[in-house]
Amino acid sequence: MTAKRKVILVTDGDVYAAKAIEYAAKKTGGRCISQSKGNPSIKTGSELVSMILKTPYDPVFVMFDDSGLQGEGPGEAAMKYVAQHPDVEVLGVIAVASKTHYAEWTKVDVSIDAEGELTEYGVDKHGVKEFDVKRMSGDTVYCLDQLDVPIVVGIGDIGKMGRKDDVKKGSPITMKAVELILERSGYHECSGKREREDKSIP
Repeated sequence: MTAKRKVILVTDGDVYAAKAIEYAAKKTGGRCISQSKGNPSIKTGSELVSMILKTPYDPVFVMFDDSGLQGEGPGEAAMKYVAQHPDVEVLGVIAVASKTHYAEWTKVDVSIDAEGELTEYGVDKHGVKEFDVKRMSGDTVYCLDQLDVPIVVGIGDIGKMGRKDDVKKGSPITMKAVELILERSGYHECSGKREREDKSIP
């Protein structure tokens, strides 16, 4: 039986998000499906799963973007398909805040503000804490509450936040969200165990 691919979903796909996520994938030894970037997303869920299954290493980062479309747009339709696929295990979701005209709400388990601090409150696109506990707005978050995922981490506009998440600075807010997801999922522990087992095989 083939092991499920370990995937992190990201609800943004613009050029800044792509640079930050590609950086995070490289730092964690994973892979980013760079073709998933786009504003809005253009790849279907089926196409993305095909790419995920061909990547050599986990975790696999996949971006989704509805570009402010109201309701379930192409990015969210693709995200639902990927998240519910039997060969995919979602480790967590990075939910990116936005203030588009049709921004929608989602529940989050925890947020990370622009200073890198964990908070129970949602954050806005600048990474500033809002007033709602475990709730934030974004334009590709409409379906998150319907998905069975272990953790949803809210952050501001990925790769931006007044340059505090700039990839030239190591995208510290994005990296903190990624590390939190990997830690909560036990991924590091599991991958270390697999590595030890592989080394013991003659």
